[in-house]
Amino acid sequence: MSSPQIETVTSGADKAKLAAAGLLVVGAVAVFYLLGKQDLWLRVLALLALMAAAVGVFFTSAQGKELIAFGQDATKELRKVVWPARQEATQMTLYVFAFVVVMALFLWLTDKSLEWVLYSLILGWK
Repeated sequence: MSSPQIETVTSGADKAKLAAAGLLVVGAVAVFYLLGKQDLWLRVLALLALMAAAVGVFFTSAQGKELIAFGQDATKELRKVVWPARQEATQMTLYVFAFVVVMALFLWLTDKSLEWVLYSLILGWK
């Protein structure tokens, strides 16, 4: 059995970029609360600006570039999917609803039957 590969940050620059992104996120939250006496719009603006900077720094790292490549590959695969026609989707949805109703009735009947057998016939409770 092969062990799963673990991705680690190998480059010093990537470590610094990830650390900077983390510090920017912590700084964004800290600035939001430190500006507690300021207007809400200013606090939110500062929070969003620092978070955007953190995202920007993250996407310049190797992991950020891998994430972007993964998103692009996922989009390509999504374009290859053959989606059902509207009539087929509606028909399958109705089949699912009908199955759920039938299963609900079956489970309700099973529950009531077991309740009747146990409480009325075996225990004699009324």
